Amino acid sequence: MTAERDLRQAICDVGRSLFDRGYVHASAGNISARLTHGYLITPTDACLGRMHPDDIALVDSSGQQRSGRKASKTLELHRAIYDSDPSAQCVIHTHSTHLVALSLQGVWRPDCVLPPITPYQVMKVGPVPLVACDVPGAKRVAQAVAGLIRERPIRGVLLERLGPVVWHTSPESASNVLEELEETARLWLMAQGRVEPLDRAQLAGLREAFGVEWPDGSENPPSFPAARDGGS
Repeated sequence: MTAERDLRQAICDVGRSLFDRGYVHASAGNISARLTHGYLITPTDACLGRMHPDDIALVDSSGQQRSGRKASKTLELHRAIYDSDPSAQCVIHTHSTHLVALSLQGVWRPDCVLPPITPYQVMKVGPVPLVACDVPGAKRVAQAVAGLIRERPIRGVLLERLGPVVWHTSPESASNVLEELEETARLWLMAQGRVEPLDRAQLAGLREAFGVEWPDGSENPPSFPAARDGGS
């Protein structure tokens, strides 16, 4: 059980770090991690900054809770991401201020909420589609996100009016994706959209140097299926 105990502690450490720096607030947000025999997920209505490892819910592979406090209402969404992306080992959802504000003000495009404006956004995050507003925990949202993942590799989505959901190979790496995405949204809003995206040559250089997945040509964003159609 050492690996599970370490993972429980890592979830708590990341949750506290995000809370202390204002990426999450009150009882908003949730974190999960994949186990060989199921999943760990933070409890519903829990403050991510004040969790104990034993509070975290253990859910088996069929979705049945086995221990801990009551699992987050977004469990269905987390399971859909794990089922759709075998490389995903941790999922983080927050109500990060600038990304929620972006979804309220209007994203760059529904299929790519932010243009490629910094190298690390391109390298660490990649294109992020928008998913239409729905009831928190709705099965339609899980289905929409799974559909987007099947279309092409992505590391996150933006839930309209709710905030980002990102995933990666560990709690720390997923947190890095979340933070880079939130900071990019902050820059975009501060600049009031008056920023030229990286051009074709700059994107090509990043692809060649780091093997990133951003499509060729910043003026022609990736052609994801419209996120608002994903849950219909």
